[in-house]
Amino acid sequence: MSVVELTKETFEAEVLREKKFVVVDFWATWCTPCRMLAPILEEVAEERADIKVCKLNIDETPDIAERYGIMSIPALLFFKDGNAVDESIGLISKERLLSFLP
Repeated sequence: MSVVELTKETFEAEVLREKKFVVVDFWATWCTPCRMLAPILEEVAEERADIKVCKLNIDETPDIAERYGIMSIPALLFFKDGNAVDESIGLISKERLLSFLP
């Protein structure tokens, strides 16, 4: 499965109503660490069909980033049953990302 690009309109359906474990990457095009994290997220999305990996551009959806208290990017929020259950701030390795997953 590929990484799902989120918008303000799709966030609720793709994340909050999703039954799978969801990883949401809060990112921006100007953020170098965000661009470095992108291929890691793509690998995990392809390898783990049991989870959903999503990206949310904070410049296009600042209200959602604000709702979840995103102050630094890249920021990963981990959702289970529509609730944020964990987070990781900054660039992380694939191994570290996998340690957050069920």
